[in-house]
Amino acid sequence: MFEFKDIEILQDIVKAGGFRAAAQKYDLSQSAISSRVSTLEKKLGIMLFDRSNRQVRLTAAGLRFLEEAQRLSRARDRIWQELTHPGELSGTVRIGVAETIVHTILTDMLNKLKDDYPKVRFELSVDTSGQLAMTMADDALDVAIMLRESVPQGAVAAALKPVQLGWYCTGSMELPDHPMSLAELAEHAIVTFPKGTPPFREVESIFSAPDISPPALHGSASLSTVKHLVGGGFGIGVLPSLMVTNSVWDEHIKAIPVQEEARLTDLHFVISYYPERNREIGEAVIEAARLFDQTDR
Repeated sequence: MFEFKDIEILQDIVKAGGFRAAAQKYDLSQSAISSRVSTLEKKLGIMLFDRSNRQVRLTAAGLRFLEEAQRLSRARDRIWQELTHPGELSGTVRIGVAETIVHTILTDMLNKLKDDYPKVRFELSVDTSGQLAMTMADDALDVAIMLRESVPQGAVAAALKPVQLGWYCTGSMELPDHPMSLAELAEHAIVTFPKGTPPFREVESIFSAPDISPPALHGSASLSTVKHLVGGGFGIGVLPSLMVTNSVWDEHIKAIPVQEEARLTDLHFVISYYPERNREIGEAVIEAARLFDQTDR
């Protein structure tokens, strides 16, 4: 019904933003590319592109076809790799990580993988654990390192060591000579993980007591931004302790000793993948990640 070449041409048209640019890549005329797409549309019985204006855009049906066809292409590549080069990983590996991992083991892990599998190219995505889970379920990621609460159904999960959370403030802030209580912490603006994540919900929850005035709670999808805001005196913050201790940049922040009521639950990250389609790379990532998992703690 269609050829893998058709899939490649569609991908190139979308990436290049037009038929002409794609035609140049294949050393064909623009009319030849247009004719091939029209023939494919007739075979499928759908319109792949919206031609109502100058901008080349996929229709809803075209987007669905391309997404499914790309999965078919990746399956073909995996079959070819397994049959012709057993035990040798190559091609593009798509890894998703929560930002905490970026500031802890990511660089060492990728260096290990690069040395072990020199033919592999890595495509990285940094996002919240919930979004990583949805992306992996859609087969847009091969492996993801996420919070264990977010692992999608059917995926396996290999645990990493727990990551502690701590309270931090700018280095110039004067602290009391005793661990701070929730009421004392609530007097400050608080910046932390984005809304909807387990750490944000926990911070929100511990300040819900009727005898405590709720603090101004600010969430950010970028923990680097949280760290920068804390260092600049915008507010106090909740951050992974390893992110602070492993940092090579002096953000002028320091830890806040707190009472037991203000201590937060450790984060539990896992390496997750679907074994039926990504077992080999999943096991390779597990081995590399655990080798550098908080070794300097």
